[in-house]
Amino acid sequence: MIKFLPLCLGFMLLSASAAPFAQEAQTQLPRTTLSIGVHQIEVQIASTSEETSTGLMYRQAMPTSEGMLFVFPQTNRFCFWMKNTPLPLTAAFIADDGSIVNLENMKPHSLDSHCSAKPVRYVLEMNQGWFSKRGIQPGFKIVGKPFAQ
Repeated sequence: MIKFLPLCLGFMLLSASAAPFAQEAQTQLPRTTLSIGVHQIEVQIASTSEETSTGLMYRQAMPTSEGMLFVFPQTNRFCFWMKNTPLPLTAAFIADDGSIVNLENMKPHSLDSHCSAKPVRYVLEMNQGWFSKRGIQPGFKIVGKPFAQ
């Protein structure tokens, strides 16, 4: 399960047994297109509590230029883990203006916590290696509807 956790509650919630809302992959969420430089990606948008709690759990495969954008109602230091998630992923923690704050590689089925370096509103998960193969690093800006000012 990919679980978002406000940093102040993270360790308490990680130790609790959190039951997932769904037992199958989410594939029918709203979609949008984002750009990072010349690269375009198609993302599913997870914005409700149920959608963000389920994330990419149970997903067996994901096309190369697709991902999931987690949209939270307010900025916070969020932490993610990989329980029930068989795909190796990279999480990009993103500020309100679309700037990547930090990138975290995450191992399948791991309960290790991967956190934003500072408060963010968005997290973009992509297949592991997608960002590094394109030379995308913290400071790069993501452009698209969710980040429109």
